[in-house]
Amino acid sequence: MKTRPVQRSRLVPHTVNGKTEMVLDRYTVEVPVPPRDWDRTVLTAVTAVAGLLVAIAVVWSTASIGDLLSRVTIAPAAYAAAVAFDLAWILCMAVEWLARYDPARAALPRNMGHGALAVAMVAVGTHGWLAGQEAIGIIGAVVSGIVKALWTVVLRHHAKPLDDKTQQWVDKQRAEAGGELAMVSINRELTRARGLVSAEALALGTSPDTNPEPSGQVTDDPDSNPEHPDAEVHPIRPGTMTTRDAVRNAVDSGIRDEDAVLRYVRQVADPDAKLSTVERYLRGLRRSA
Repeated sequence: MKTRPVQRSRLVPHTVNGKTEMVLDRYTVEVPVPPRDWDRTVLTAVTAVAGLLVAIAVVWSTASIGDLLSRVTIAPAAYAAAVAFDLAWILCMAVEWLARYDPARAALPRNMGHGALAVAMVAVGTHGWLAGQEAIGIIGAVVSGIVKALWTVVLRHHAKPLDDKTQQWVDKQRAEAGGELAMVSINRELTRARGLVSAEALALGTSPDTNPEPSGQVTDDPDSNPEHPDAEVHPIRPGTMTTRDAVRNAVDSGIRDEDAVLRYVRQVADPDAKLSTVERYLRGLRRSA
């Protein structure tokens, strides 16, 4: 069995002039070397060669299609457009690789890649036909087909399809994570919209959450209900004071009921104030009293 030296260290006591300190003691041990994973080595080599062949195919088809398109446009634009023919099916292969654990999601990029490859092969063959070299055009088109077929084999080997139940579990987890990700953007949009509403309300001197009450009914508005516990408190424009200041103002005005304080805070400071926040401030004021 093969071994390799590995340097390690440990703390050991060392005494000088009667004083002991813990110092590092470095030593070397021989550890066994695992056998070479030839399967992984071969797969890595095959993947590298496939990548090299892709580069060769791109150069060949770009030269052919670029020369074909340069008949009707300037060369830089023609060769730039020619690159797109091969990049299309190469990008589809990349997406197929990302979806290698989900056959259903990998089907679309695989089919799109086959279509893009067919278009590129037709373009290469057309170039040879127009140049009077039909055989060379066919052989050149087959180069891209061989490379794509080789990559399909490599991707099939890398792909690890899941069983039906595990795939359903993965789909549910992906959907849940996608919903959470979507809510980040949605919450940001809602927060921005509420901020614009509040800013507009402050600019106009009105409250964004005031709703008219049906006539003839007792409402929670202190101005329309003289018996309301907040009737003695004169509200100011929302957003001009903090929640803490609003709680203190309510307590100083003689309001002791937590629900009444919460209503007042929502009216003059924060329409979205929570009861737990108001209760925390009330406890702080009671302790300091």
